[in-house]
Amino acid sequence: MIGYQGARMLIAAKAGPDLPSIKDFLSDPILFQGTPFAINRIILIRIVATLVMLLVMGITASRAKLIPGRWQGAVEWLLEFIRNNVVYQVMGEGRGKRYVPMMTTMFITIFVFNVCGSIPGANMAATASITMPLLFALWVFAQYWIAACREQGFFKYLKNELFPTGIPKPVYVLITPIQLIEVLLIRPFSLTIRLFANMVAGHLLVATCLAFTQYYLIDVQNKLLMGAGVLWFVGGLLFTALEIFVAALQAYIFTVLGSVYISQSYPEVE
Repeated sequence: MIGYQGARMLIAAKAGPDLPSIKDFLSDPILFQGTPFAINRIILIRIVATLVMLLVMGITASRAKLIPGRWQGAVEWLLEFIRNNVVYQVMGEGRGKRYVPMMTTMFITIFVFNVCGSIPGANMAATASITMPLLFALWVFAQYWIAACREQGFFKYLKNELFPTGIPKPVYVLITPIQLIEVLLIRPFSLTIRLFANMVAGHLLVATCLAFTQYYLIDVQNKLLMGAGVLWFVGGLLFTALEIFVAALQAYIFTVLGSVYISQSYPEVE
């Protein structure tokens, strides 16, 4: 006969680690259940992250000094980086001035929402459901159509996009449908899926490492397997660091591509 401890270890070994799944991103409402205002975990993280951003930026702006301290200097560096190295670098200063507030808001919000996946207590990126990436993509979609209609006119823009110059007319039969699909679907779809997929993948990797860590170090409690648990824990730490880097990288890529799409709505020569 085996004792209680042995039975518990045997059950844990048979059950295996509790691995994360896509259901983690479809959590049940935790507030206002059964109403149109139901809030689940990801929505709550978005609300809290937004309030923290507004509070931090508001306090920073209200306490701004002519000679900045370290925190103000870091914030000003970030704002200048977005303006000069993202917007102006892609669109030029003449076009870009109009879009600096939009791209700055988008960059900072996406980064903060992404990095929530590495913050204890949240442990879930606020962009890890498709709704928020789609909302940002539709914002870019609306802006490049507005820019196109304002700068070229609706029909002239469509003509330039669907019938590029320098291509034999018979080829338009193939090129025009592809160009139309790109303008209407591929651009917003690619922005959405790139951000969403990276955040989901990052969460699943970290959660998987931690699940195996718990399984080998706590559930099984086998000295021979504890080394594997330590390795999984180290892997979790490394993937967490990688996820923070990817959070910043995806915010940068999204903002750069948004700037590119809007810039393409302008005429060739400014």
